[in-house]
Amino acid sequence: MVVTACEEDAPMPAPSPTPGSSEPPLARSAAEELSRTLRVVADPTRLQLLSVILGSTPQRATVGQLADALGLRQPTVTHHVRILAEDGVLVREQEGKFVWLSVREDRRHAIEDLLR
Repeated sequence: MVVTACEEDAPMPAPSPTPGSSEPPLARSAAEELSRTLRVVADPTRLQLLSVILGSTPQRATVGQLADALGLRQPTVTHHVRILAEDGVLVREQEGKFVWLSVREDRRHAIEDLLR
């Protein structure tokens, strides 16, 4: 019995950029950072928190305001805020006895795009 090579056994050509696109593929480090951010915001509660923050007039809120807006307990909000802050999505700013939460300026546009 003679076996011949078929197209399925032929080596695959190297991937090329999307036709019509001059952009190179996403760098590994950028892909890993984007993946981490997507995992962090892939929670409905965290998306709601970000939505409330970005939807407020000063684009910032306290944990108490977030809890009231979403009908959640403060420990629940604090848990999700910690995760968002550890990834660098949220910034904490102490003003007197209040801690204000806002979306980090360099991540704001990407988060706004996710929420559309």
